[in-house]
Amino acid sequence: MDIQEALIAFDALSQETRLKVFRLLVGHGTAGAPAGKLSDALGIPANTLSFHLSHMTNAGLVQSRREGRSIIYSANFPLFTGLIRFMVKDCCSVEFASIRDDKSTGCSVIELADCCKPQTKGKKS
Repeated sequence: MDIQEALIAFDALSQETRLKVFRLLVGHGTAGAPAGKLSDALGIPANTLSFHLSHMTNAGLVQSRREGRSIIYSANFPLFTGLIRFMVKDCCSVEFASIRDDKSTGCSVIELADCCKPQTKGKKS
């Protein structure tokens, strides 16, 4: 992923309703969900949801497919994992986060460093 692709994705996710819709779609996994179910779950009018889904589709974050009379929307997981990989690989220092491929599972593993220790209650500096 290059910086322009990342900017387009972040721009699409930088609006509250779109972020809520995308998080809900991620929760539905690759099976996705019809627009009506998303609209009901978030209390968003259908026309408003359609606008936001279109915006996220244009950014590549959301995919759709027809199943009978319904259109099923799902998160574009390859693009989203590419965005996460971009952030960890190109934007984070190794001392804070790293990403590696686990050959046994075929998954990418993100390791976050324990860089910020919580303060102990009752102690004064």
